[in-house]
Amino acid sequence: MKIQIESTVNNTIDKVWDCWTNPEHIVNWNFASDDWHCPNATNDLKVGGKFSSTMAAKDGSFSFEFAGIYDELIHHQYIKYTMEDGRQVETTFKIENNSVLITSIFDAEEINSADIQKSGWQAILNNFKKYTESK
Repeated sequence: MKIQIESTVNNTIDKVWDCWTNPEHIVNWNFASDDWHCPNATNDLKVGGKFSSTMAAKDGSFSFEFAGIYDELIHHQYIKYTMEDGRQVETTFKIENNSVLITSIFDAEEINSADIQKSGWQAILNNFKKYTESK
């Protein structure tokens, strides 16, 4: 099953792309709620390149690595990657007037319900929007 999330970010494609792909920015938005954070991120933005983000509860009770390998990249337009568990994610960036529509479609995992997965991924995307619009 595939799940789709989207958000319109009011900023330029250059800023949106930079915030999405630059570890200096990723650590500031890549978490779903204020009691979590992203203390570490790496990104080798090329086909076959690897990325990784540490997502951790601020109280130290839990953390995990979100990682994968890039399958396809079109600068300022499209990113496709495969996560370590084999699921795939496709994200498109579409310029609309003075904003960018970001749409991500990802393979659902089998542990959590589709609603929980969608709300978690959407919360991260919403956090990205908030961060990027403040830049």
